[in-house]
Amino acid sequence: MRLPNWFAQHLAALRALLVFTVLLGLAYPLALVAAGRIPGLADKADGSLLTVDGRTVGSSLIGQSFTDADGNPVPRYFQSRPSASGDGYDPTATAASNLGPESVVDTLAADPEESTPSLLTQVCARSKAVGELDGVDGRRPYCTVDGVGAVLAVFRADGLTGAVTRVVSVNQVAPATPFITSYEGVPVELARPGEDYLAAGGLVTPIRGNAPADPAVPADAVTASGSGLDPHISPAYAELQVNRVARERDADPMAVRRLVEEHTSGRSLGFMGEPGVDVLELNLALDREFPAG
Repeated sequence: MRLPNWFAQHLAALRALLVFTVLLGLAYPLALVAAGRIPGLADKADGSLLTVDGRTVGSSLIGQSFTDADGNPVPRYFQSRPSASGDGYDPTATAASNLGPESVVDTLAADPEESTPSLLTQVCARSKAVGELDGVDGRRPYCTVDGVGAVLAVFRADGLTGAVTRVVSVNQVAPATPFITSYEGVPVELARPGEDYLAAGGLVTPIRGNAPADPAVPADAVTASGSGLDPHISPAYAELQVNRVARERDADPMAVRRLVEEHTSGRSLGFMGEPGVDVLELNLALDREFPAG
């Protein structure tokens, strides 16, 4: 007996659904799970987890912070790069800050907790903090000595032209001291929280200052990665921290440098990206070889 054409078409579709469900919904996932259990791949399939005395302390693929309960860097450890992922290195909130090079003016509120720093101020504050922690020059171009963006709102008599009538340091509030006393002969004022000087006609004017053109603090020490989870820092940032870590652990700086080299990976395929130092693996090696007293 010949089946109706419509019924035969539905039956063929049902058979195809069952076949592909078995192949792609069962066989393929099970095959991948089995491949992940092959010796040499199991660790990577489980997330490249690192353990100490049987306790999982992290993953070599995800960075973490080495700070105390108050958020201050622990001096005996190498510090990771900043993270904009949640409260820092949160895998459930991986993200970048989405701030670009034009983000130079802070949003200042009466309550400092509600203020939002610009990307420039974040970079300036981080560079200052790294400089103080590691005993190097933390100055950067377009940054004030107190670690905010050196940016003025300049008001002119005819809008874009004419004599300067008023100048405000838009990222500094009392009790700070303006990073320059005057601009084109006009005294520089401190900003008042809640005021929008740009909407009022002020022209954004970054001031370079006298910082060195090549800052001592590397870029990855003051900027977050795109994912917010990058476990690596640059060899330059690692080198910046060697003396401090060696001093805190009463170790020979050359021995610490040797560990840095051992945990430095080269460019992918020999030409893609830049060399990187895995901070968690390096700090675990330090704890094994130079345990803190």
